[in-house]
Amino acid sequence: MDRIALFGAAGAIGKSIADALRLRGRAYRVVGRNRHQLEQAFVNDPLAEIVTWDPDDPASIRAAAKGIDTLIYLVGIAYHQFHLHPPAMRRTLEAAIAEGVKRIVLIGNVYPYGLPSTPTVSEEHPRNPHTFKGKMRMEQEDILLQAHVEGKIQATILRLPDFYGPGVEASYLHSLFKAAANGGTADMVGPIDRPHEFVFVPDVGPVVLDLAETPAAYGRFWNFAGAGSITQREIATKAFAMTGRKPKIRIIGKTLLRLIGIFKPFMREMVEMHYLFTTPLLLDDRALAKLLGNIKKTPYDEGIKLSIDAERSR
Repeated sequence: MDRIALFGAAGAIGKSIADALRLRGRAYRVVGRNRHQLEQAFVNDPLAEIVTWDPDDPASIRAAAKGIDTLIYLVGIAYHQFHLHPPAMRRTLEAAIAEGVKRIVLIGNVYPYGLPSTPTVSEEHPRNPHTFKGKMRMEQEDILLQAHVEGKIQATILRLPDFYGPGVEASYLHSLFKAAANGGTADMVGPIDRPHEFVFVPDVGPVVLDLAETPAAYGRFWNFAGAGSITQREIATKAFAMTGRKPKIRIIGKTLLRLIGIFKPFMREMVEMHYLFTTPLLLDDRALAKLLGNIKKTPYDEGIKLSIDAERSR
């Protein structure tokens, strides 16, 4: 049986993949910079092997990749340091190839597409990023796919839209679920009346594993869309209705992002990507469905309820 490692495992998507591996009874390795974070997430899972690494040290990367067949790459980079994505990918790829890793799956996002030129965006849509972050993500993809073309390793990419789910604090919707469950005001990046899509995090893990195990998946990238088009306001209306609380929303627009960014670098960096809230970028994932067959997508009503329940339990 193939040996799998999750590089950058402590985030929401890494935990979703780990959950899917656990359900399938598969042993796996989790790799991250912070051992304490990894232990908090995985110490109670006997199937998980915890390994720390230094992504700037080639020897450390090789040690983390040793004995692995399939490497799933989820390595996070601080929003103000996106220039580090290509070199981090290059170092990891070189180490993986040196250790005989057979396959690598990159979990990507929609940034490389740039501004959409069609109502929905399939894999045939040009990659034409107009932002620095999109260009860095595209360069990361190119490094990986070139290694595949050269026959050094099998490589594929899964592109995700924005995500949400129970306990997923990195989601744009987390403040909303917290406010709906416990009271207070939800901070939401606006405008909130434009079509958008969100993928439910627990749905991602099984898709990643199925993709990794499908030989025809390699050599290209794939879209995994949310459960349909929806606006953030519709999600907010559903969330507050489920808890019987009066909706209280504070909308943060582009101007306010700039002002807050004076004190919070992360918010300042979000200004560049604000187009994703004004110009709908909706993924077409029919190619993925044709490749893998039936793909489970949790309906928004169910996903919202589960996310609120998680906040209540906290």
